[in-house]
Amino acid sequence: MEHGTFLCQSKYCKELLKKFEMDKCKEASIPIYTSCYLDLDEKRVSVDQKKYRGLIVSLLYLTASHLDIMFGICMSVRFQSNPKESHFKVGKRILMYLKGTINVGLWYPKRASLSLTDYSD
Repeated sequence: MEHGTFLCQSKYCKELLKKFEMDKCKEASIPIYTSCYLDLDEKRVSVDQKKYRGLIVSLLYLTASHLDIMFGICMSVRFQSNPKESHFKVGKRILMYLKGTINVGLWYPKRASLSLTDYSD
């Protein structure tokens, strides 16, 4: 606290990995591929809607310290009403990425002048 504040959710990440049985998974270098295209995927098998929503909500909570996962989560959140295996796979990919970045967080120096810049289209 003397030099600033470090915001990190490593304990929550570890608990989340354990909850979805991904604590022993391989690490991924990126949260989602840029070529990833998610659609309704009518041909695949449906997954448990409650479990999928639990994963998405849990990942949304992590965006406070892991802004880099926001794109993948926003892609996945659109399919909460009828999730398929391919959608759940994207969520698991994000968990694999989190495994490798558990101790990543945001550093807010005590005496730094922070300015907020926003952009709109």
